[in-house]
Amino acid sequence: MRSLAYHGSSRPIGVRRFAVAIAAGAMLIAAVLLAPRPAAADTPWLSVSEDGYASFTVPVASVEAAVGQVSGVLIEGNFGPSFTWAEFGLTRRGTAFSGVLGPLKPGLYTYQVTGDDTKGLKDPTNGTSVASKPLLSTFFVAGDSVRLLADVPQGQGGKVETLTYRTKGQERSALVWLPPAYSGKGPNAYPVLFLQSATGVSATDWLDLGRAKQILDNLSAQRSMEPMVVVISDGDAAAGDKELQKAVTERYRVHRGAAHQAIAGVAEGGTQALRAALSHPAQFAYAGSFSGLLTDGVGRPDTHAIKLLRLYTGNVTDPAYNATNRLTKALDRARITYEFDGVNPDAGANWNAWQENLIDFVPRLFRRVSDHGPSAGHGRLKGEFNPPAPGTTPTPFVSEDRFVTFETTTDFKDAQRVKVWANLAPNGSWLRVRLSREGDRWRATVGPLDPWFYYYRLMVDGVSVKDVSNPTKVTSEPTWSTFLVNGERSRLLSDVPAGQGGKVESLTYRSTVANQDRTALVWTPPGYDPNRAEPYPVFYLQHGSGQSYTDWVEMGRAKQILDHRFLDGDLVPMVVVMGNGNVSDFTKELLENIVPAARARYHISSDPSRQALAGLSMGGGQTLTLLKARPGQFAYVAAFSAGFGSGAGVDAQAINNGTKLLRLYVGDQTDFVYPSFMTSLTTLNNLGIRYEFDGVTPGPHGWDVWQKNLIDLAPRLFKR
Repeated sequence: MRSLAYHGSSRPIGVRRFAVAIAAGAMLIAAVLLAPRPAAADTPWLSVSEDGYASFTVPVASVEAAVGQVSGVLIEGNFGPSFTWAEFGLTRRGTAFSGVLGPLKPGLYTYQVTGDDTKGLKDPTNGTSVASKPLLSTFFVAGDSVRLLADVPQGQGGKVETLTYRTKGQERSALVWLPPAYSGKGPNAYPVLFLQSATGVSATDWLDLGRAKQILDNLSAQRSMEPMVVVISDGDAAAGDKELQKAVTERYRVHRGAAHQAIAGVAEGGTQALRAALSHPAQFAYAGSFSGLLTDGVGRPDTHAIKLLRLYTGNVTDPAYNATNRLTKALDRARITYEFDGVNPDAGANWNAWQENLIDFVPRLFRRVSDHGPSAGHGRLKGEFNPPAPGTTPTPFVSEDRFVTFETTTDFKDAQRVKVWANLAPNGSWLRVRLSREGDRWRATVGPLDPWFYYYRLMVDGVSVKDVSNPTKVTSEPTWSTFLVNGERSRLLSDVPAGQGGKVESLTYRSTVANQDRTALVWTPPGYDPNRAEPYPVFYLQHGSGQSYTDWVEMGRAKQILDHRFLDGDLVPMVVVMGNGNVSDFTKELLENIVPAARARYHISSDPSRQALAGLSMGGGQTLTLLKARPGQFAYVAAFSAGFGSGAGVDAQAINNGTKLLRLYVGDQTDFVYPSFMTSLTTLNNLGIRYEFDGVTPGPHGWDVWQKNLIDLAPRLFKR
């Protein structure tokens, strides 16, 4: 059986969560009984687990005391693909807004709390700060890949000082990192690196967001860099400022010659650094451009004194990507020697990329190095990235490299804020990404996205809107649209070749519970034969709360999953019935209405050993309620993101005797039923009920998890 590794550890992880109870037969959030208590002033609003899950709990009273009454709270931060800025909405439960996001990649994260889209506030329980942006806080997710961003042991690092100087009649300041054991006396002077910031960016951002001190401290401790003085200026300082250089040489014991001078910068600062080095090659022997925007005008300077000219860019979401492509061609034409670090596939124009750039650049200064190639994992420039012109293609546009461009129609030209809200976070949590105005339309490119199935809606000035350029639909959620990013990981969610899959038909039946005609969708396998001698086994598959019978096809990709599993030889030929579970008595609806209608229409078995029942969330609760009430009615039972509930009155022996497979699934800590689900396992163990649970399915309470659950479950049915 071809399968994908979707399950992870089932051990409880130290993330602060609030229990959610699953009432028998329905998914109910026990907001009153289980609501979080108001947090004390010193109770952290954020906790981060060792696994990288960020758990936010923001007291309503604290928010409203700071910014006034709010209807919603979100966390803005660099949580999106390629560390792009995005918004993570919290859910109000009792007296707090809460939510869990993750697992986040190792790295430094920046965030602020925002009420009702516009009312920003600083997390008062987080002692970190960003000097240039008072509302921001940071947190660090540790990992081997970011070990150079961690603090060194106290007393082992360098020292950061403020240097004040005058230029053009104004008093300015710069930050200066001095290496450990720096001495202002002695025969040997230090080389110096001038590190520029972007336009409008404070020098302090290199410390607060760029982790420059930690990087330099760690490189120094590892002896991976030459001892040097690093001078950090803000984005308004001119590259190669003579007055700054004079102040540095007067204050510190540094070399004056070009062979001992380096310059680098980010964005516009990188542009300035390149211009300074190319215009004054006798002043700087080393230059680095981190997402610099210089494209031409390099001339043909006397570059014999330049020992290193190294270029860095993020992926296609970095404005420097196209600029770097043009610059390399201009340098080639001018026959200027340079090095290119390659395209960073995992970051755009942000501090997460620039941290890596600094780590790569500094060890190359003032010494001989043997490696002149790109960083590990970095790719080549493939020419300029240009999505289709506005209005020329349905959206979203998905490039071959899995970057997705969202675009609105011209209907929202007068809007103030437009966002796309999609399952873009790790393993499928929802994030909002702001679109930028381009003429009469709004646009944004995000990525790279993992191959998978994505769903989204537009938010226009706070109102949910359907992307009318996308022909897909979700019946139960009229403003949602969907798209698929192709790849091996998403193969089982893709369409099979025309004519090779099963059929999905509508089945109308009379509901005596709802007192109306209702509809189910039924998948029959390829080659379905209503006249074969042996009836087909049947699998009843239920949706969740707020959904309906269409969701497993439109959102769960049930047809694609079943088609692929069948064609791969992993699936017992079966009939799958997806009914409408929005009723007051699901057990009666299923057994007295849906099942008889399905048997009347299709050649399916009535033998319990050839019947299966599963559901997600509310449907999982309904499934487990039926299992407890009618043990043995279905030999194969599964619940996705649903708890077992109370064990009172449960006949464990009857369940064990009548059930060949009871398989349970749940998302990770971002699935709000996770706490109650784990409690359910204890209940089942105490009752002595046999079940299977292979660990959490990474992801939230959403379709990313439930699709994986169906992929895993379907091949297990009717095989024992």
